[in-house]
Amino acid sequence: MSYDPDNVFARILRGELPAHVVEETEHTLTFMDVMPRADGHALVIPKEHASNIHEISNESVQYVIKQVKRVASAAQQVFPDQGIRVVQLNGSEAGQSVFHLHFHVIPSSDGVNFGFHGHASADADSLAKHAARLKAALSGIK
Repeated sequence: MSYDPDNVFARILRGELPAHVVEETEHTLTFMDVMPRADGHALVIPKEHASNIHEISNESVQYVIKQVKRVASAAQQVFPDQGIRVVQLNGSEAGQSVFHLHFHVIPSSDGVNFGFHGHASADADSLAKHAARLKAALSGIK
């Protein structure tokens, strides 16, 4: 599959669409999922254009995975009574709906089946609150 430069995440990277940004680095962007499976559901995407894990360069994927680990650590601080689910899908057959490589970092509780994608948009105030909490926690994580 060829990369579509007009996918929603590419448009967020270019500033054409709004996002509740948690953190931006030289190689990644972390922001809140607008259709979250749980409070604190964040997405980590590379700035490199790649539709899936098979297309990203080895150099860029290192930065992405490091950021996923940092965000998971921040989520564990913000939601200490929950586990942290990290999900990455490749291809529509696997459930991928936005064809820009991305990782979901989702706080999870026992016995709750979150599936992979939300079914309704969250309110902006809730997204902003969770983004601010994760951002504050990230400041102390290397």
